[in-house]
Amino acid sequence: MGRILLITDDPVRSLGLQGDLSDGLSCEIHDLRAAAAPVGTPTAIVTDVLDLGTASVERLRRLLVQIRHGVPLVVLLPTESPRTRLVGVALGATHTLCAPIDIDHLRDRLGAQRPPSPVAAHVEEPVPACAVRMAAEVRGFYASVFVAEQPITPAVIDNGTQAIDVAIRDTGIRDWIRAVRQFDDATHQHCLLVAGLAAAFATSLGLGVQERHRVTKAALLHDVGKIHIPAAILNKPGRLDDTEMAVMRLHPEKGYSMLAEQGFEQQMLLVVRSHHEMLDGSGYPDRLKGRDIPDLVRLVTVCDIHAALIEQRPYRAPMASEAAYAILEGMAGRLDPAIVGAFRPVVAAFAPQALAQG
Repeated sequence: MGRILLITDDPVRSLGLQGDLSDGLSCEIHDLRAAAAPVGTPTAIVTDVLDLGTASVERLRRLLVQIRHGVPLVVLLPTESPRTRLVGVALGATHTLCAPIDIDHLRDRLGAQRPPSPVAAHVEEPVPACAVRMAAEVRGFYASVFVAEQPITPAVIDNGTQAIDVAIRDTGIRDWIRAVRQFDDATHQHCLLVAGLAAAFATSLGLGVQERHRVTKAALLHDVGKIHIPAAILNKPGRLDDTEMAVMRLHPEKGYSMLAEQGFEQQMLLVVRSHHEMLDGSGYPDRLKGRDIPDLVRLVTVCDIHAALIEQRPYRAPMASEAAYAILEGMAGRLDPAIVGAFRPVVAAFAPQALAQG
C-alpha cells in the first residue's frame, strides 16, 4: 500500500486515527483549512471532517478535484442520515463509513488486510479515472433523484439514462463494472450495474438510439421500489431471513405504484413490476408465465440476475463473470434462452478469455 492522505478539519482530533492507520500503512494528515494542497497523488484518500456544512463540503470538493485523480476515496461520516450519505455520494466516495468507525473495516476498505501474493499473479490495472468519475456522477444522480420524498418523472429519468449511455460508450462495460463495484452501497452498486449491462446489451444487439435509450431507462428504473424498503434490510451485511425477504419482495409492487401516475409508459411500469417473474410461473409478485412476460422485462431480468451474481456483497465475493453466465444458462425454463444466448457477447466483453471458446 502506498501513501494514505487523511483530510481533516481538526488535525489534533485525527491524530488517533492516523496512528491506527499508520500500523503498516503510510498515513499523512492534511488540514482542510490549509491554503496549499498536498503535493503528489496519494494511493487512497480518507476524509475525517465533522463540519459537513455547505462551505466545508465545497472546500473539500475543490480539494479533491485537485488531488484525487481517480484514487479510492473513503468518506467518514459523523452521523448516519440521508443527508450525510448524500454528502458522501456528492464527493464521489467509493466507500462511506459512519461513526463509530471500525478501524479494521476501514483498513480493509483501504486494502491493508490483503496479504501480497507469494507468486507473480496477474495484477489488474487500475480503473481509469474517467470511469470512476462518470460512475460517481451517475451514482450522485441516482442518490439525489431516487428518494421517497419526491416524485420521479420521465424527464428526470431521461437525464440519468443519457448519462449511463454516454458512460458505457466512453468507458466500455468492463471499466464501468470495475468502477461501480467500488461503491459500498449495495442498492447503488446493483442498479448501476444492471443499467450498464442493459446499455451494453442494447448496443450489442444493434438497437437504434431510441431503443437503446428505452432498454437502459427500463433497467435504471427496475428497482425504484427499493427506496421504500428499510435501509436495515437493503444494507444488511448478511443474508436476509424469511421475514426480511418477504419485505424485500414488496419492492416491485411499491415501485409500480409510485410510478403509475407519473406519466411513464406501460412498458416501463411492467419492467418495474415484473422483473422478478420467471417463464415457469415461479417468480413474483404475480406469478406470470410464458407469453405474459414481455420481451423488455425478460431482457432486464437477465441483466438483473447477472449483476446480482457478479457484484460485491459483504457476505461473499463477486462471482466470476463466466460462472455467473453459466448459472444463467442453467436457468432453462425460467429465463428466455434466446435472450441468455444473445447476452453472451456482453459477458465476453469483460471476460473475453473465459468465454471466447464457449
